[in-house]
Amino acid sequence: MLFTECTLEKLDKTFSLKPLPLKRMPVLQAWLNGQSEITDHERNHLPILQQYLQEDVENWNEQELAMHFIGPMFALVQFGYERKFNLFAERSFSGVVEDIEMNGRPDGLIATGYREPDKPYFCFQEYKKDKDPNGDPAAQALAAMLVAQEVNDHQFPIYGCYVLGRYWYFMALQGKEYCISDGYTATKDEIFDILRILKVLKQMIIERVSKQ
Repeated sequence: MLFTECTLEKLDKTFSLKPLPLKRMPVLQAWLNGQSEITDHERNHLPILQQYLQEDVENWNEQELAMHFIGPMFALVQFGYERKFNLFAERSFSGVVEDIEMNGRPDGLIATGYREPDKPYFCFQEYKKDKDPNGDPAAQALAAMLVAQEVNDHQFPIYGCYVLGRYWYFMALQGKEYCISDGYTATKDEIFDILRILKVLKQMIIERVSKQ
């Protein structure tokens, strides 16, 4: 099964998944509500990125959105950490979930490894529009998260995110249950929440790899 062929309905039925509201998904609540300091440098830099987004988000294609806004946001967080994990882009990723071979190329993975991804903790998809010919970004992210869960032997929750233009949606998968947050709007003050959530994610992954 290709990630690009997936829809949320197809994944729910195939793997008996259960979507939950945020109030019933503590692991996602804990991530979204986690605290991380926004430095003066970040606080000064975010309005520059935000203005760029406000002026051009309606005109950018997917690659331009990634180049001009999403990439710089991730760069502020600096997901590479002591060569223990890194942010990888467009890497082939596959696995078997309940005897079904699944594969694709997520726009981003945060995984252990330095030059090549090993065990992923976070799966990312970005798109300009709500739906496009390449499929459903929420389902593609969730499909990659299902594979990541198998690779990690169901030892801990898997996190994800997808971006639709100015809107960022955060996700968590634990066993058969998953949750997708409301959208955070990067053209508003929520851009600071988006950066905070990404920085909390980095700290969560540091804590995870430190236990291994």
